[in-house]
Amino acid sequence: MILFSKYLVPKGYTGITIYPFVFLKRKALAEDKILINHERIHLRQQIELLILPFYIWYIIEFIIRFFYYRKWHLAYKNISFERESYTNEKDLDYLKSRSLWGFINYVFSKSLN
Repeated sequence: MILFSKYLVPKGYTGITIYPFVFLKRKALAEDKILINHERIHLRQQIELLILPFYIWYIIEFIIRFFYYRKWHLAYKNISFERESYTNEKDLDYLKSRSLWGFINYVFSKSLN
């Protein structure tokens, strides 16, 4: 379910997924198929990890990557969940062929800048 809130979406971001909702900063963003696909990938990741463990893993991985990169945005872009979503967001059929726990392939993969 897509909802709109400029207050729940952090500054500098266009959307955030908190199962079962996708929050977008503006209504017009709902027409962006790539953004929606990116957020749908996050929904699948959250379901696979039974929601709460997803958030725990996400936060721990962000902290580790922040200490490694020393830059907020670079740490965020290199979280395995984000790597998978950014790498595959343009493939609108990705979720049809995605393997279970597909994000695991991105835990140690090459960094995104």
